[in-house]
Amino acid sequence: MRSMLAVILGTLSVVASAAAQASVPLRTHSISMPYIDDELQNRWFDFGGDTLINTNRQIRLTSTRQSQQGYLWSRLPLTASNFEIEFEFNVEGQSGHLYGDGMALWLTKQRSTPGPVFGSVDQFEGLGVFFDTYDNERAHRHTFPYISAMLGDGMKSYENDKDGRTTELAGCEANFRSKSFPTKARLTYYKNNYLQFQMIWREEDEWSECFKVNDVKLPEQIYLGFTAHTGEVTDNHDIIGVTTKTLIAKPKEHVPAQPAVKTKKSSGGFFSFIFKLLVAGALVGVLFVAYRMYDNNNRMKNF
Repeated sequence: MRSMLAVILGTLSVVASAAAQASVPLRTHSISMPYIDDELQNRWFDFGGDTLINTNRQIRLTSTRQSQQGYLWSRLPLTASNFEIEFEFNVEGQSGHLYGDGMALWLTKQRSTPGPVFGSVDQFEGLGVFFDTYDNERAHRHTFPYISAMLGDGMKSYENDKDGRTTELAGCEANFRSKSFPTKARLTYYKNNYLQFQMIWREEDEWSECFKVNDVKLPEQIYLGFTAHTGEVTDNHDIIGVTTKTLIAKPKEHVPAQPAVKTKKSSGGFFSFIFKLLVAGALVGVLFVAYRMYDNNNRMKNF
């Protein structure tokens, strides 16, 4: 009896250990208050540009001033094959209809390089997720604020004038700006499986899916970064906290094959039947007329 109990307890211990390892926090890619140490540095992250640190509140990438750029980048690459990044953020500024320009989440081979794409370099290699609050093109079928993702190969450019429309991988409308509750985002990546992005913006503690894309492949070594910029329009772009976890692999999700579409029989079959019926009727009519002519001729001869 005791040996059986020991086996059961041992099994439960193994199961609990395995469950505990399902996700492991990564200190190297997580940051929270007070953000910096006594030397005004962070062991795992670099920040710069116009970024301001408020140790009791947030990492402010840009303030409500024109032509600002700020960044927060991990010092070490993220080498995990499967991971989850959850972060709390806040975007707000002057009331009215003009504000911007936006912020970005990066998982790229480049780091800490200012540029024109939400404060970071163009022609990047990896993933960019853009929190765009200003409509540059004025011809979109969706509203702003808008979240879009782009998978860069090191050569493709993000077109600011078109708000990235030509290179968009996936996206969604999400009015995350000036909320009365914490806004959060969660990016989940399983190598050779899928990429998923979720948000809390409609209601507090209510997660909603923004997009999910299968068969996304990221570079082997990528840095985690957050950047923002302002132009003629401005906003505060704040990072409150970031938590990154490694995940255990899961079975590959297969996209269900689309069922073959059965083509309906067109109305051409009905019209074909009518046409054949008319032809048959005409043929019968011709034969009837020919018969009457033949019969009349025979009668004339007999007369």
